[in-house]
Amino acid sequence: MTRTTGRLSLAAVLLLPLATACGGAAGADDGNTVTVTVGYQSKTINTVTAGTLLRSLGYFEEELAARGKKDGKTYEVKWQDYATGAPITAQMTTGKIDIGSMGDFPLLINAARGKQLKQPTRLVSVTGYNLRGGLNTVVTAPGSKLRSLADLRGKKVSTSIGSAADGTLIRALEKAGIDPEKGVRKLNQQPSVGASALAGGSIDALSQFVAWPGQLAYEGKAKALYDGADLNLPTFHGVTVREEFAEEHAGVLDDFLAAQRRATDYLRERPVAAAESVAEETGLPAEAVYLYNGAHGIATFDPALRPELIAALKKDVPVLTKAGLVRDVDVDAFVDPKPLRRAAQAPAYPKVTAGDAKSELWLEGRDSTRTYDTPKKLLSAVAAAKKSGVRAAYVPDALTGTLWFADRAVWVADGSDLRAFVTPSHAKTYVGQHAGARVVGYADALELAS
Repeated sequence: MTRTTGRLSLAAVLLLPLATACGGAAGADDGNTVTVTVGYQSKTINTVTAGTLLRSLGYFEEELAARGKKDGKTYEVKWQDYATGAPITAQMTTGKIDIGSMGDFPLLINAARGKQLKQPTRLVSVTGYNLRGGLNTVVTAPGSKLRSLADLRGKKVSTSIGSAADGTLIRALEKAGIDPEKGVRKLNQQPSVGASALAGGSIDALSQFVAWPGQLAYEGKAKALYDGADLNLPTFHGVTVREEFAEEHAGVLDDFLAAQRRATDYLRERPVAAAESVAEETGLPAEAVYLYNGAHGIATFDPALRPELIAALKKDVPVLTKAGLVRDVDVDAFVDPKPLRRAAQAPAYPKVTAGDAKSELWLEGRDSTRTYDTPKKLLSAVAAAKKSGVRAAYVPDALTGTLWFADRAVWVADGSDLRAFVTPSHAKTYVGQHAGARVVGYADALELAS
């Protein structure tokens, strides 16, 4: 087998269904009943406004019910849950899923396979994004001696090939001077399998997307080795639709996007309630959900097809092409802003940058969080709140702005100031640039702040 053939075979494997698919054709219309099948990833919480949260709120069904009162038809929604974007694409290319949500790299594979198999798809909205790339993280076991990405040379690394996390891993390794194919022993595994492998010690590191890194860190099962925000390249998840469905049921697609906007409003206005809802639906810790989906979370939720995100998508194409996962993708032809313009007649959300992140404290029994201007003030509040109970405390990385759990962060004392970092390499960089600065433990940081 040639290397090229092997890569194309791998690309085909990525399309194999990883969960039971619905039977029959999606987008079915028997004249009076229209069935819409939506593929989503319940535990990929950067997509909740087009998946888990949207489903629990029932907004899409409400929009369709209103449409049915006008046109006399009955609309039914079938929700299909998957672990990654690959099986959603597999079902879309056979006409069994109409609308799906997935990360930026899977979206490009979705575009390529749709065109190849004559079931073209279109990117119509974004769910959540991070302009620096902080949604993807490489983690190691808590007791690992690895301190930087350079230490991964020759090590076993688990990821989901073709995912956004895999794209981050490839770019990060190249930036560190490590061949992504030969420099590490990369294993193609589902996120849950990789998490188990990390816990069992059969791999050295895990590169995954939301919410796996945060969940494992919260549970004390992993620590961050590499912050995807170091790449300083936007990453996002979005909504893709079969072109045929979009043309035949344009109004239904409009309803989905209007419902997505309502779910986005809900999440932005009631972030704690949204996190609790997603946690209840998925079994994920609400504290880990909030790390990404909170008021100052790693992800910013906004359906807009921002130019920065589309430009980043174009930069992703060569990475996937080099990996043999796509031959080429016409991003401009794939992106279709028209449905969102029709459906979302509302003011634009403000763009969020890394510098906007704030330290947050979530106390037991509270339905809102408190924000603090500095990590030191947060720690002071944590120390004072011990009796009432701290549910979670979050701090932004001093270099990238990526939010992380305060008790899992790497702390540096710099004079009377305290700074937090997601990874040891970030702390090392800061200490190297600031004379007198030193790494301290979390307990020491608390004491210094109180």
